[in-house]
Amino acid sequence: MSAVGRAVTGPYTVTIEGVTEPATFKQLCDALAALWKSIRVLPLGWDQASAYERFLVGADAPANVVRLLEERSPRPLEVTFTMDGRTHVVRVVASGH
Repeated sequence: MSAVGRAVTGPYTVTIEGVTEPATFKQLCDALAALWKSIRVLPLGWDQASAYERFLVGADAPANVVRLLEERSPRPLEVTFTMDGRTHVVRVVASGH
């Protein structure tokens, strides 16, 4: 954990601005799986889709996201992608500290 960050815990709320409504999950792995399920069907280019797959899928994904949430705490983790000429924000919020 960084000097300015705090330990984060769930539940975790995830949303894709302009694509999905916020959804809350007890476990981060379930939240990341829901994000990937939504993102993988979007008409993204190979680079963006591949980057999100690496970010959201795999054994290291939850630990990497927790580390980023701790660094940003209490702010949410926000990353973006461009689709149809519009930027969309993918947001992960840890409700517990």
